Amino acid sequence: MRPPLRSTTATAWLAATAATALLVTGCGSSDDGKPVARKSAAPAGSRQINAHPLSDIKQGGTLKLPISQWIADFNRYTANGNQGDAASINELVEPDLFDADAQGDSHINKNFLVSAEVTSTSPQTVVYKLNPKARWSDGKSLSWRDFKAVWQAQNGRNKAYEAADTSGYEQITTVEQGADAHQVKVVFAGQYADWQRLFDPLLPAAAIDTPEKFNKGWTEKIPVTGNAFRISSYDRTAQTITAVPDPNWWGTRPKLDSIVFRALDYTAWTDAYLNKEIDYASAILPEDYKRLNKAAGTDIRVGARWDEVHIELNGAHGPLKDVRVRQALQHAIDRKAIATAFGKDLPVELKTYGNHFFMPNQAGYQDNSGGYATYDLKKAGELLDAAGWKLQGDKRVKDGRQLTLGYTLSAGSTSAQVDQSELVQAQLAQAGIKVDIQKVPSDDYFSKYVTIGNFDLTSFRWVDQTFRSQAYPIYREPSGKNLYENYGSVGSPEIDALLTKAGETTDTTAANKLYNEADAKIWALGHSIPLYQRPQVLAVRSDLANFGATGLASDDYTKVGWLK
Repeated sequence: MRPPLRSTTATAWLAATAATALLVTGCGSSDDGKPVARKSAAPAGSRQINAHPLSDIKQGGTLKLPISQWIADFNRYTANGNQGDAASINELVEPDLFDADAQGDSHINKNFLVSAEVTSTSPQTVVYKLNPKARWSDGKSLSWRDFKAVWQAQNGRNKAYEAADTSGYEQITTVEQGADAHQVKVVFAGQYADWQRLFDPLLPAAAIDTPEKFNKGWTEKIPVTGNAFRISSYDRTAQTITAVPDPNWWGTRPKLDSIVFRALDYTAWTDAYLNKEIDYASAILPEDYKRLNKAAGTDIRVGARWDEVHIELNGAHGPLKDVRVRQALQHAIDRKAIATAFGKDLPVELKTYGNHFFMPNQAGYQDNSGGYATYDLKKAGELLDAAGWKLQGDKRVKDGRQLTLGYTLSAGSTSAQVDQSELVQAQLAQAGIKVDIQKVPSDDYFSKYVTIGNFDLTSFRWVDQTFRSQAYPIYREPSGKNLYENYGSVGSPEIDALLTKAGETTDTTAANKLYNEADAKIWALGHSIPLYQRPQVLAVRSDLANFGATGLASDDYTKVGWLK
């Protein structure tokens, strides 16, 4: 698991974070916890967590962490639960079958699995051997029934389940008991390369085995847990959620006595950190970095992760329903200017990029933006003309009305996020497009706007996409009211076919080629506009060990604690 506001583990799906706008991956140095004061980009393995053996860490203490909003849904497999803070808390208390190392490679978590391996390729069969000690908080052992319940909720066959991502699960034909009660046999119809991303985290059958339980049973609470921590309280008035060690935990005893998550507008994080109300805060914004870097007893910890900021375009309604208008926006928005404006005072370098699946520091990356996202106001104008939006003075007009788009922004956005919206507003004005910036309540931003497609333009982050197939629901054609994670409803059967084939291709080079073919089509459709990679730049208490900028690696909260 990763710290809050950073979506999910590197072995799981991705989720949008609630800090809506600005993002990048990249930079870092050694794992020594020292401030970084240089402009450079780092390889994917970079991280800083102040690593220490357990013998150096005190037993006890509380870790106070910020989250950006009160959690409406803790089921990270639903559209509403598909949000970074919710997913992070979910993964803290539910079985985490696989963990990622610094390079993003997956390994079994022996607290839950003895082994997991492909035992046959025709058809592809995976056998999981469960740790016999692993139990749910209701006393039941983890079993094949839990795997089957997740599969049935996620495979898309029963539309009553509001599943955010059915990819991978759709390819499974059967889930059944293996040789004994502690084995699970999963059979696929064909090949599925990223099978390790499935069932992680595992959820209990008792809490998801009907659509009603799956869709509504995790509203503002977690009904059953099965990890080192459990939730002891949900305090809506204080806006806090408290996790404590589960006394029935069979693994390494956590060092901390409790972890308290406190809902705070992102703009309040720096002051809350300086007032010792929380123990880490993002220092990615220049104004925050300047203040936090000077704070006593503070490390600036920097890491590289899969993390991007993009502008989402809604093609389901209004002017953006026309692909030519979406393409015009890609030419009218100056991505480099946005990155430069955001990164000028940071200790790390921000880079624009041209791919929806790969970061520039990853094998397989190529810039597929081609002629679709070069900053070119003349080309933007030609596309708008072709779509019938003619320039009258400094305005684009069609059928007597001005081309106007809304830019939906969370009320809890940072000054930099507001600056980005205003910069986009100014850039599009040069193409004759009017942009109305619309601030909405922070707690409503995802559930009432983003995830139901109630916007024209908006900006948020996708993170930790270490498995390429995790992105399938982002670009998949919606099915009725199920948008999956394609909140702008821009897709095509050709893209779906390429992504399905890529997910079935076990040869990495061949799969990467297919993902890049799909990416070129995604650019051509004007699905969304990737802006730049975002590094992890975090202010963390200097005496907090095994926590911070984890890069591509998973967190282990049983090892997090305060130095003696």
